[in-house]
Amino acid sequence: MERVHATCVSIDGWGVLLRGPSGAGKSDLALRLLDSGALLVADDYTELRREGDQLRAQAPSILHGLFEVRGLGVLQLAAKDSVLVAAIIDLVPENEVERMPADDYSAFLGVSVPLFRLAAFEASAPAKVRLAVRIAGGSIIRAE
Repeated sequence: MERVHATCVSIDGWGVLLRGPSGAGKSDLALRLLDSGALLVADDYTELRREGDQLRAQAPSILHGLFEVRGLGVLQLAAKDSVLVAAIIDLVPENEVERMPADDYSAFLGVSVPLFRLAAFEASAPAKVRLAVRIAGGSIIRAE
């Protein structure tokens, strides 16, 4: 088991890890994803464990269902117990997002997971995260 500083949501049954330093927009982007149908798995800290050639994500038990919303406080929300991870989103400043990125991966516990770099505060960020899940799952192919 490995604990990572990341928020995890479930989109269409697949886990997405949102990573970045404090203030990068993890909880803000997660809130917008939750508002459009995603499910909370873990806020701020996520536990990962290997299952075969995949990673399973869950909240530390003491944090299960807790979600911090700046200006409203820590809220108790419905949360999914665990989810298989399909994609990792590194939240970066807008000027660091590549227009035409090459395929990239991040590894945990010996498992490589597709990695995408996005700006959390762009209006289109939730849609881009949903597309990243579909790219990671192979239902959308990037043209070369």
